[in-house]
Amino acid sequence: MTSIRHNEGVLDAARDCVLAYGVRRTTLTDVARRAGVSRMTLYRRWPDVRTLVADLMTREWIRVVEGLDMSDPVRAVVAGVRGLRAHPLWRKIVEADPELLMPYLLDRRGASHEAVLALLEQAVGDPRKARAVLLVAQSFLLSAPTMLDPVTLEELDAELAVLLEAYLG
Repeated sequence: MTSIRHNEGVLDAARDCVLAYGVRRTTLTDVARRAGVSRMTLYRRWPDVRTLVADLMTREWIRVVEGLDMSDPVRAVVAGVRGLRAHPLWRKIVEADPELLMPYLLDRRGASHEAVLALLEQAVGDPRKARAVLLVAQSFLLSAPTMLDPVTLEELDAELAVLLEAYLG
């Protein structure tokens, strides 16, 4: 088994554990057992659950955005927001362990931010606009559920498209 395949199996096991128990209640022992590897194998690659979950989030979020058709950046961004919002891991983390997202909102960009920025820069051709689009999309992803009175998520997503069309137009 290659290292990449091995890591994928561990990340799959970590995803299953987080979905079942939440991040705070997931241990490396749980993940190792579910992945069929020793704890020492996990500790060689990930010193703790948070590091493992960070890699898991990166993999999962990049999978969502890599499947988008960036030839239409507005549609792609709205689809990406919807895809992440519906993603089971995203929902579990937002509901049970939202503090995991704070460093990526306040302190630093993560690997998934870098991947999204690269796609956006290529699609819109301007690094400043790519960053502005990412910030707007992030706001709609994180805060839209707090604004559902009296509108729906679909209506807010339509407004996101209007904003992006006007900005990128």
